Amino acid sequence: MQRNYIPKEFTISTWDKLEPYFSKLEERKITSADDLEKWLRDYNELGAVVSENMAWRYIKMTCDTTNEEIRNSFNDFITNIEPNISPISNKLNKKLVESPSSKDLNEKKYFVYLRGVKNSIELFREENIPLFTQLQQKEQQFGEISGAQSIEHNGEKMTLQKAGVFLKDLNRALREEVYRKIQNRRAQDEEALNNLYSELIQLRHQVALNTGFKNFRDYKHQSLGRFDYSVQDCLNFHDAVQKHVVPLVTEQEKKRKEKLNLPDYRPWDKEVDAEGKPPLKPFDGARDLINKTVKCFDSIDKFFGDCIRTMDKMGRLDLDSRLGKAPGGYQYPLYETEVPFIFMNAVGLHRDMVTMVHEGGHAIHSFLDIPLDLVDFKSPPSEVAELASMSMELISMEHWDAFFNNEEELKRAKRQQLESVLDALPWIAAVDKFQHWVYQNPNHTVEERYSTWMQLMKDFGTGVVNYEGLEANLKRRWQVQLHLFEVPFYYIEYGFAQLGAIAVWRNYKRDPKKAIEQYKTALALGYTKPIPEIYKAAGIEFNFSPEYVKELAMFVKEEYDKL
Repeated sequence: MQRNYIPKEFTISTWDKLEPYFSKLEERKITSADDLEKWLRDYNELGAVVSENMAWRYIKMTCDTTNEEIRNSFNDFITNIEPNISPISNKLNKKLVESPSSKDLNEKKYFVYLRGVKNSIELFREENIPLFTQLQQKEQQFGEISGAQSIEHNGEKMTLQKAGVFLKDLNRALREEVYRKIQNRRAQDEEALNNLYSELIQLRHQVALNTGFKNFRDYKHQSLGRFDYSVQDCLNFHDAVQKHVVPLVTEQEKKRKEKLNLPDYRPWDKEVDAEGKPPLKPFDGARDLINKTVKCFDSIDKFFGDCIRTMDKMGRLDLDSRLGKAPGGYQYPLYETEVPFIFMNAVGLHRDMVTMVHEGGHAIHSFLDIPLDLVDFKSPPSEVAELASMSMELISMEHWDAFFNNEEELKRAKRQQLESVLDALPWIAAVDKFQHWVYQNPNHTVEERYSTWMQLMKDFGTGVVNYEGLEANLKRRWQVQLHLFEVPFYYIEYGFAQLGAIAVWRNYKRDPKKAIEQYKTALALGYTKPIPEIYKAAGIEFNFSPEYVKELAMFVKEEYDKL
C-alpha cells in the first residue's frame, strides 16, 4: 500500500508522535460523499500503518519469547500506544456514522463495514480500556509459559512439539516414556495456568459487566460481530456434533485399537500408525517444506504457488520449531506491505505439512484481498478466514504427491487427514461448550472447572482410550488450547468452517476448475458481504443444522472408506 496521508519516513515510536495523525482526521471537515471517502482512505491508511507496526512487534516476540527488548517493545505498544488509540478511534467512528454524507455512501459497498463500526461504538466503554491493556499483558503470559516448556531426552533438550515426534514411534516403551515426560512437564505449570486463566476470566467478566452484559459469553458474541448466527446456533452445533460425529469417531477409534491389537489402549498409542509403520516424513526441514508446498499449490492454481514464493522471497516465513519460540502456528496479515507472515513450529511431521497448507490458505486469502479499499474489507470474520485455510487442507490433499512419491504413504496421509477432520469436530464442540460454561459461571472454583471439563471429555470423547492412573493428564488437557487464554470464543469458527471446507472439497472432487473459481471469488470478497453470501459465492451453504452435519460427516466417512 502506498502512503499518501502518512509520511513515508514516519515510524511509530511514541503516542505523542502518532497522535497528530488521528487528531487531523477528527478535525477535518467533511461536506460531501467524496470528502468522506477520501477521509476513509486516510483513516484506513493510518489503520494499516498502526496495525503493521503492532503486528511486527507481536511476530518478533513470538519468534523469540526470551528476548526482553522485543517483549518490552510489544508491551510498550499495548501499554502506552494502544490505550490512547481506543478513545480517539471511537470518536472517529462516531464522526463517520454521524456525518450526513454517510447516507450518500454506496450502501452495498459499505453496509457490512458500517454495521461493524456501529457495533464498535455500541460496545465502547472508556472504563474498559485499562482492562483491555491488562488482558493483553496477561494473555501473552500463556506464550511465555508454554514457550519455556521443554523436556530432556537422550541428552537433548527439546520443545514439547519436537518431543511429540516420539509419540509416533513404533517402540511402545519409548512412546510411554516420552508421553510421561511431556505430561510431567505440563504438570509443573498446571497451577500457573489455572491462576492465569482465573485472572483472565475475572477481567473479561468485568469487561462484560461494564458494557451492560450479564456475562462475557454474550458480550463476546456481539463483540466478535456474530451478526449471522445466534448463541443458540452454537449450542445446536454442540448437540449435532455429539449426536452425529462422536459415534463415527468412536467407531474409528475402536478400529484403530483392533488394528494395533492392544489389550490396553493408552494415550501414548493414539498417534502411532495403526498398521505398525513408521511416522510419515513428508519433508525434511523448512526449505524442503517451502519447496514442496509451492509445488503442491502450483498444481492447484499457479497463483497459489506464487503467494508462497513471494512470502519466501520477502522473509515472511518462520517455520522450524526451536527453544524459546512461542507454541502454535499462525498467519498474520500485514496490511501496509500487503504480504503476510506465516509462523509455525515444524518438526517434520505430517501434521506440520497440514499446518503449512492451512496457514497457506490464510495467506492466499490475504493476497486475494489486496485490491479491496479498506483494511476492514480485508479483515473477514473467522468463519470466512478459517474456510479459506481448512478448505485448502482438503483441496491440497488431492495434490499431496508433491510431498509423497509412494502411493501407499500418500493413502496413509489422506487417511490421517480425514481422521483428523472428524476428530476435530468433537474437540471444537467441547472447547466451545467449555467456554460457555466458564463465562456463564465466572466465580467457579478450579475443581468445578475440572469437573465440567471431565464431563465434556465423557460427552465428546470415545471412551476407547484407557486413562486409568492418568486422569490428571486428561483433567488439565484444556490447558494446551491457546485460544482459551489468548482469543476467547474464537474456536467454534473452526467447526463451522470445517463443515464449509468439506463442502468445498466435495465440489472440488466433482468439478475442480469450477470449485477453485468459486473459492477465489468468495475469498476475494473479503468482508464486503455477510457470511452466508460469501459461503454462497463459494458454492456452499452456511449451515450447521444436525441434518447438514450428518450429511457432510457421512461424506468424509465414505471417502475415507475408499482409501
